[in-house]
Amino acid sequence: MPQPLTILGLESSCDDTAAAVVRHEPGIPAEIMSNEVYGQTELHVDFGGVVPEIAARAHAEKIDLVVQAALEKAGLGLAEIDAVAVTAGPGLIGGVLSGLMCAKGIAAGAGLPLIGVNHLAGHALTPRLTDQLEFPYLMLLVSGGHCQFLIATAHDQFTRLGGTIDDAPGEAFDKVAKLLGLPQPGGPSIEQAAESGDEMRFNLPRPLLDRPDCDMSFSGLKTAVLRARDGLIADQGGLFAQDQTDISASFQAAVRDVLAAKCARAFDQYLELSPKAPAIAVAGGVAANKTLREALKMLADQHGAAFIAPPLKLCTDNAAMIAWAGIERYRAGQLDDMTLAARPRWPLDRVAAPMLGSGKKGAKA
Repeated sequence: MPQPLTILGLESSCDDTAAAVVRHEPGIPAEIMSNEVYGQTELHVDFGGVVPEIAARAHAEKIDLVVQAALEKAGLGLAEIDAVAVTAGPGLIGGVLSGLMCAKGIAAGAGLPLIGVNHLAGHALTPRLTDQLEFPYLMLLVSGGHCQFLIATAHDQFTRLGGTIDDAPGEAFDKVAKLLGLPQPGGPSIEQAAESGDEMRFNLPRPLLDRPDCDMSFSGLKTAVLRARDGLIADQGGLFAQDQTDISASFQAAVRDVLAAKCARAFDQYLELSPKAPAIAVAGGVAANKTLREALKMLADQHGAAFIAPPLKLCTDNAAMIAWAGIERYRAGQLDDMTLAARPRWPLDRVAAPMLGSGKKGAKA
């Protein structure tokens, strides 16, 4: 019978330095004993996006501190940890290296097994951590650097049905917020502004809805926002508060409509597997958006499927998801050694052709 596992997870693929301890006993929901995250928002706010060199330096300075904080919060020492799981990619290579080298040092010093985790798999497996979701399920992975529809059939088997061919939604949110003079990160700023805005005021495009596949594009939508903003400035001599809220609402609605429509198409393909308990899951930073969650839940309800969205703190980058993915790999006997390398690209679907483009928050898989 499988034994209980307690895994220390490390995450440093972008601009969050994180460590967590997760314990799991088969047949019982996993326990997140600690989940510490040191953010870098203030370091990058003046640049309108994440600066890789600054992020890597901050990770190197904080990674040991966040590990110590996670262990203290869990009330454990390394002697009570069964293995160390760490993001080995994809992501900003300097940050990935910082976490990976720290994990190797801990594993070597404490004599613990080392487990390299795909950051995207961490997001995609989060519904199993939070809701014990059974395979197969449809996953919308939507974040600052990635956006793709996946059918998850095992902890290391994913079929990509489609994805963004240019900007990821989170990147588009950041860029639009910058265009409108709203603070970074753009996702929460746009969502807050949209609450008092009129989403019908601006007729923004819904790119690629005329194509029957599950691919998406958000670069043109961003350009449409730029033109709407510039038109307002030219006509009235400036951009006013109501303009900001209305453009935010219109942009958010366009992103929501594209993701919901493409999700419906992906769901039809997923149903071809005849799952016993159909489920739509969403993860990644943009999954924190309330409007998107509501649209996807409505879609799931219409099709009699379960809708799984993680708690907001597990949508954005965190190490609990890495620890959980490490647990899944450990139980499958998939351990690594000191030759484990950092990978800027690491597709979940090893057969599908790579998606085009590269976002500012990391190379697309």
